[in-house]
Amino acid sequence: MKNIAVLGSTGSIGTQALDVAEQNRERFRITALTCGRNIELFRRQLARFSPRLAVTARREDAERLSAEFPGVEFSWGMEGLIQAAAESDSELVLNALMGMMGLTPTYHAIKAGKDIALANKETLVAGGQVILSAVRKAGVRLLPVDSEHSAIFQCVQGNEQNPVERILLTASGGPFRGWTRSQLENVTLSQALKHPNWVMGRKITIDSATLMNKGLEVIEAKWLFDIDAKNIQVHVHPQSIVHSMVEFADHSVMAQLGAPDMRIPIAYAFSYPERLTNDIPGVDFFQVGALTFEPADMKTFRCLAMAYEAVLAGGSCPVVLNAANEVLVDDFLKGKISFLDIQEGVERALQAHKPVGELTLEGILEIDEETRRAVSGGSAR
Repeated sequence: MKNIAVLGSTGSIGTQALDVAEQNRERFRITALTCGRNIELFRRQLARFSPRLAVTARREDAERLSAEFPGVEFSWGMEGLIQAAAESDSELVLNALMGMMGLTPTYHAIKAGKDIALANKETLVAGGQVILSAVRKAGVRLLPVDSEHSAIFQCVQGNEQNPVERILLTASGGPFRGWTRSQLENVTLSQALKHPNWVMGRKITIDSATLMNKGLEVIEAKWLFDIDAKNIQVHVHPQSIVHSMVEFADHSVMAQLGAPDMRIPIAYAFSYPERLTNDIPGVDFFQVGALTFEPADMKTFRCLAMAYEAVLAGGSCPVVLNAANEVLVDDFLKGKISFLDIQEGVERALQAHKPVGELTLEGILEIDEETRRAVSGGSAR
């Protein structure tokens, strides 16, 4: 029986993770749950899993729920997230939080000796150096949950002594694959939220539409697999069957394929190194017919190009890239800016930034906050 804390249990990854846990109750026990403001769903999750610790974003929600669930300890805010990550009796912490909120709890969980199932890209995008250093010192496992990084992780199993030449990171291309810049000028929110293959949260769906999500994944892969970003190549693969590939020194390529269902990589992270059975239909290759690949259009979708530029520049640049993007995507979701304003605003933020080399956790959080203030104030728009 493995005890698991789920940070961000009411989001897309969190809810699917709980489905995996429920289907394997003899294997996994949920000991801590955290949520933002979706209290009605959280209430149902508390009744379903009876964790020992529950965390909400707001104190008033925690106090109200504590009266309903007297057997559960409640906390709130960032202190509560850190408690769920580091102080609960979990062995594995699933970080399914959205955005930079995931960095600090992950850092504390690692220092407390917890294995991490990572679904929060921003943790490594902004804090890769700090997090990987902490992982090495603590001797814990960092298990990727993103479908692409899980695929790479699976491909290198048993090949630890074989040098990786390239990582071939696949991308669906999002809802606007093949569109021109002039077509993107009139994109609506409803269009941007219609992903062709995956069901995800609103923020990550917009990131997929701008290709920023793939840029963040390039940076994440650089840290997870200790490879130069120049050797990570994005392949647009509309079918979303090949989740990523690895090319070794002899130019042999290994790929991981499967249905586009996040429960598969979640379950693998939970049960690693074993594989669990599930009720997800397998891929019918006769029905799929063909698997196609094409280069990403980084001239039209500048977010992907800027992610490469930021990670190659190193230091604080990925922190600024991520912070500016989070603010601008939120503005787009609220109808304050246009779709193309996202990439233009990120570019201005990077141009205005004076890079910092060596970073601490505190330094990362400070630069993140400064960037958010600048972008929110309009100086980077």
